[in-house]
Amino acid sequence: MATLYGRSWTRDELLRHVGDITQVAGARRVILREGREEGVEAILFRTGSGFEFTCLPGRGMDVSSAEYRGQALAWRSATFDAHPAYSEPEGLSWLRSFYGGLVVTCGLTQAGAPNVDEGEPLGLHGRISNLPAYAVQADGRWDGDEYEMWAQGKMREAIVFGPNLEMTRRITARLGESRFFIHDRIENLGYATQPLMLLYHINGGFPVIADGSRLLSATRSARPRDAEAETGKEQYASFEAPLAGYKEKVYIHDLVADEAGTCVTALVNEGFNNGHGFGFYCRFRPDQLPVFSEWKMMDAGTYVVGMEPANCHVLGRASERHNETLQFIEPGEVREIQLELGVLDGGDAIRALDSRLAALVSAHG
Repeated sequence: MATLYGRSWTRDELLRHVGDITQVAGARRVILREGREEGVEAILFRTGSGFEFTCLPGRGMDVSSAEYRGQALAWRSATFDAHPAYSEPEGLSWLRSFYGGLVVTCGLTQAGAPNVDEGEPLGLHGRISNLPAYAVQADGRWDGDEYEMWAQGKMREAIVFGPNLEMTRRITARLGESRFFIHDRIENLGYATQPLMLLYHINGGFPVIADGSRLLSATRSARPRDAEAETGKEQYASFEAPLAGYKEKVYIHDLVADEAGTCVTALVNEGFNNGHGFGFYCRFRPDQLPVFSEWKMMDAGTYVVGMEPANCHVLGRASERHNETLQFIEPGEVREIQLELGVLDGGDAIRALDSRLAALVSAHG
């Protein structure tokens, strides 16, 4: 049964109280109509718990805004949810349409820093987040006394004489819960082996990120990406107040998986709301996404911490190829990725997760 408004409900009990399920929850398709967002398709999810988020079929089925009882989870940039027509894939220009958001997907054949791989210039983080979806669906259904809402769409990264990769994404959430699930299915529809690079850019912002906030993770070690990250590396998991001129720091974590074969990381603000505490977590499988990077950016205005599970590092495809860590997808091959993101509401939930992660490190560190 669904738990809603402090009690459990059967399907019949709840439907007797409403004209339609959309009174309390659902997934609704809309079109954005302002400035550079003009024409971007969006799907608005409400789970009934106070958890709401926006999926953007017009931008790779990624998740932009998200909030819980009016409290924002994700950092949002000044670019808005720009239409893909405004995308600039060269060099660092991907940043001109990087709206922040809760989940931005990087890939499918390039993720990470701009580089030149075998003569091909590659821009920051690839093309998938600027590809509009097709075959889009959004709906909900009862399964006994549980109600599930979902959205699905397909993105094709293709070029004549080159890759032909298709990602099918399905996002699901349940009535009364404060979490959602992403299931990605990537298929090589072409007849040649292709590079496969995937990075999930999960961007926490204020009020989750504030002076005294922390990253929770079962980390054995965190390696600085460069000399900038070397400075203050002992504080990789703690966050300070915004500082104008701050330079980004990136850390690559060695994580311990739990008994279910998953890794959980979280961003938490234990002092939020007079010590009530608030945050969110991400759960993923290291056998699918073996690399986890942390993006710590404490600059004023660009005040964000990124959790980035990936199948690659953040230096780009040429680096992956040179280091012999570049993954490939064969003709007809299918790869599947699952992620779960959810709210941590209150100190008890935060402390329980922190204790579990600490125990994992103690047992396997």
